[in-house]
This record gives sequence, structure tokens and C-alpha cells, in this order.
Amino acid sequence: MEHHDIRMRGFATRHDVDEALTILAPRITPLPSEVIPLDEGLDRVLAEDIVAGLDVPHFDRSAVDGYGVRARDTFGASDYNPIPLTLKGEILPGRALDLTLGANEAVRIMTGAPLPAGADAVVMAEYAEEDKEHVNILQPISPFKNVGRVGEDIRRGDVVLARGRRLRPQDLGVLASIQVAHIAVYRRPTVALIITGNELVQVGQPLTGCQIVDSNSLTLAGLSRRLGAVPVYKGIIGDDYHVIKDTIQKTTEDVVIITGGTSVGAEDFAPLIIQELGELVVHGVAMRPSSPVGFGFIQRQPIFLIPGNPVSALVAFDAFVGPTLQRLQGLQPAYPYAKVRGILTRKIASAIGRVDFVRVRRTAAGVEPLRVTGASILSSTTRADGFVIVDKNSEGLDEGQEVEVYVYS
Repeated sequence: MEHHDIRMRGFATRHDVDEALTILAPRITPLPSEVIPLDEGLDRVLAEDIVAGLDVPHFDRSAVDGYGVRARDTFGASDYNPIPLTLKGEILPGRALDLTLGANEAVRIMTGAPLPAGADAVVMAEYAEEDKEHVNILQPISPFKNVGRVGEDIRRGDVVLARGRRLRPQDLGVLASIQVAHIAVYRRPTVALIITGNELVQVGQPLTGCQIVDSNSLTLAGLSRRLGAVPVYKGIIGDDYHVIKDTIQKTTEDVVIITGGTSVGAEDFAPLIIQELGELVVHGVAMRPSSPVGFGFIQRQPIFLIPGNPVSALVAFDAFVGPTLQRLQGLQPAYPYAKVRGILTRKIASAIGRVDFVRVRRTAAGVEPLRVTGASILSSTTRADGFVIVDKNSEGLDEGQEVEVYVYS
């Protein structure tokens, strides 16, 4: 473990954020697919195109309550010249009527009911008046007016939803309409959460001396779940080289997150262990907060070194772990936050060559950068409505400048 001990020397070089992401991206490929029942498909990502095996609708059906007619029989109809048609019965949804409409005949029909043979249009009830065995048509109608045609919504053979789509509630409804009861989706990634630090205790445990509560496992688990992953909590591990190494070696999850012990201090063992077991690809990124972030691989398993500082942990997850979890599910990486534009109420200073993630509040006056020093102010993440990214080529943003805000809610 002495071969190139990086501890207590600081970071010789820091990777650029984009450069680090470019190194990471090609090494992450989608997980295998699995077949699940449609009703479990919400927010899952399709692993194959869905092709319609039937037309929707699969029969001509009425789009309104009214009267099924032959359009040519209504020519010339008006309030002053009602055209009487002979009523041949009534058709309700789900019940076909075994008849063929002849000349000057009509049938009472409800929305969604099948159009009988011979009929080619439906007159809305308000443009007709029933009179015992007849219905008087008060307006001419064109062929196929108020009719849902076969395949009008979905044609057999159409690609209804494409691979890589994250399924929304309405998507599940569409798939049901074409009789898709099971779907192939990418497997959900599992995420091992290894929290290190002698000073940490679990929430609910009594605090003594200079201990602090582990808050990161809750935040990181929540961020993972939101992106469709399954977090697996490995507990709090003390700052012990052999215990941390043993814990890492035993993880079988798709992704490993280690927080704490990831920088260049005397007790920062995680980078050394990754170097020993696999390869440490990136350690130290030109960003603020979260510059000690890093990642490596043991065989093909990505391992992320996330700073123990809560705000840094949030930023590091969004920047590197989030895109990885999305790629594993066949998604194109994107921040899971809505974007809004606003005017800065105060300038933000930055440095060329560094990307800054600046927490902001949206107020009546505009977008207000939070006055916080360092990365450590946990409450700033809840006071913040979102964040603004200052590009690496910028020395900062001026008061009054329009900015793009990634909104947390």
C-alpha cells in the first residue's frame, strides 16, 4: 500500500468536470433487461421497442351519443327540412347489433359503441329529433364524421414506444390498450452505500463528545431511488483500512458509493484501496464544492469516492453518480431537475478552470445566491430552491445577469 501513497500531499492535478465525465461515460453500459408485468412498469425504462400487434380502435366506433346513419341519406337536411329516417334499434358500448343499415335507416348509438354495417357517420343527438319509429335529421353530415375509424389512434405494426423511454402513467395506459401485459425493461441498478468515519453515528443513536449524525446515507439513498436505483445500506464503517477493504471486496452491487475517507488526509484509505484492488481513474475534480470527488473501477464495477461533507456529497452525486445510474438503465444522462431562467440579485465570483455549483433561492427580487462559506453548511441545501452552474471558462456571473436555475423540487 506504500507504492504511491497520495495522502497528505494534496491533489497534484485535478481533472476537468467534462473530462472526468468523458472518461466515465464509455465505461458504463446498460444493465441486462428483465421482463416484468405492465402494472409494475411505472418509471422503468423500456429495453426494446414496443410494436402494436393490433389496431386501436379495432372496430369503427361512435365518438358521440347520437344516431348512426348513411351520410348520403342526410344530404339537404336542415331545421326547415328535417329528413326522417326509420329507427332500427339501439347500440350500446360492448354490444354489437346484428343488422345492416339500409337506405333511409338510422340506429340510436352511444359513445364507444360499434358502428353497424352500412352506417358511415353519426349525427349528434342535438341535431336530431326522435318521433316514435323515426328520427328527424336536422343537419347534413359528411362520411365518417363522429366516427373513430379502425387504426385511427394506433395502427398495427406501429412502434408505439421506443427503447430507452422511461414509462409514465399514460404510457402504461397506451400499452394496455394494445394488449401488452408484460414488458422488457432494463434492470434497476443496485447501489452499495458505504459510509465511513469514526465520528459518525446513525440517526436516533445518542451523540457523545464530538460525534456527528450520518446524514449522507439518507440523502444518497433518496437521490438513488429518485433515479430508479435500489440503494443498499452497508452501515457505518470505522476508519480502518482492512475493514473498509473487506467491505468493498464483499459488495456485489452494480455501483458502489463510499463517503468519507475519500480525500488526501491521513485516514483517507478509500483511494488507496481502490488503487490496490482495481484502478483509481479520477481523483480530484476542478469543481466547487466537492473537489475531492473521484471514481475508479474494480473489474467493471464503478466505485465513487464521495466527500463526507453533506453539500459536497449532493453535488458529487448529481455530477457523476446520477449520469451513471441513468446510463445503466439505458437513459441519456440529464439532471432530474426542471430548469427556469431568472435574474441574479447579486454577483457570483468564480475562477477560470473551475466549475461552480452555486446554491440559490428564488425570491420576488430574482435569483439570490446563498451566502454560505465552504461546503459544509447542510441547511443550505434545504434553504436553496436549486443551483446555478458557473462554467469553467467564466470568472463569475454579474448582478442583473440572466441565469439558468436547476430547481430542486
